[in-house]
Amino acid sequence: MAKQGLLLINLGTPEAPTTDAVRRYLREFLSDPRVIDIHPLGRWLLLNLIILPFRPSKSAAAYRKVWTQQGSPLLSHGLALEQAVQKQLGPTWLVKLGMRYGQPALGESLRALQDCERVVILPLYPQYSAASTGSSLELLYSEAGKYWVTPNLSVIPPFYRDPGFLDCMARRGRSLIEQDKPDHILFSYHGLPERQIKKCDRTNEHCLQKPDCCDRIETVNQFCYRAQCYDTTRSLAKLLGLSDDRYSVCFQSRLGRTPWIKPYTDEIIPSLLSQGKKRILVFCPAFVADCLETLEEIGMRAREDFLAAGGEWLTLVPSLNAESDWADAVAQLVLSHDRAQQSATPTP
Repeated sequence: MAKQGLLLINLGTPEAPTTDAVRRYLREFLSDPRVIDIHPLGRWLLLNLIILPFRPSKSAAAYRKVWTQQGSPLLSHGLALEQAVQKQLGPTWLVKLGMRYGQPALGESLRALQDCERVVILPLYPQYSAASTGSSLELLYSEAGKYWVTPNLSVIPPFYRDPGFLDCMARRGRSLIEQDKPDHILFSYHGLPERQIKKCDRTNEHCLQKPDCCDRIETVNQFCYRAQCYDTTRSLAKLLGLSDDRYSVCFQSRLGRTPWIKPYTDEIIPSLLSQGKKRILVFCPAFVADCLETLEEIGMRAREDFLAAGGEWLTLVPSLNAESDWADAVAQLVLSHDRAQQSATPTP
């Protein structure tokens, strides 16, 4: 019997690229008060009167563009990573993938690890946000609390500056930079409403209050998603040898009319074209597996719009998925965390 368990957590995906399946997924996803963090009545009205009647068919069409014979890319890459990390860690570990929304359900994956002496939790979100990491951990703790003997859980913190993660991400784009000579490089992260960023600032005086608020990680912004994104970018730019004028940071996938964190990806790409930048390479370092937001939103839609506007070349850097170097980096991250936890635990 495995003594240690590892639970890999990702956001989730519809079960099929159909309108009904996408509607079920969006209902679960967008009903989460950490995702749409407004008054419950307003959230219900927004979801049931505006989003669910219209968005599922459009999103289903987008999912069909990226769906494979193995199904959802996010799920197939996640299951492949589960197997690859299991191989790296060996028989003393049991590795399971769990999704915050959809299947495999987080509670069922935790149940599969209930006989392990301790369980290490790795949310597969490099940067912390309450809408992803926070929501996943809230559900996980709720599920763990259902057991008479609650599991021994240990959570790996956001790995936005982990050397293994950064090396793997940089490796994906280095050959493209050397071979294709892009005019400019974008680091595009998933966006969040500005109000969610401000909620992480307990002083109410730092986040989004001044233009350099994300220039470094401090106590006041240590849990700020935007600051962690910029920190990841600076590390990757250093690894890739990029000067400040060679790259930009932007945020994609915004929803609704409220202000989201800026600059917006769909606005910065046309602005680069107006500056004569016709060859763009795009990293998406908030995603460790390719999914709708990387493959369709950037790799297809943004590329088509860019070329139609006169650009010559826009290429998405593949995500880490389940490649061997990433599986090894995950295993090393887990083992390092587990050793630190064990050394900090007093011997009875």
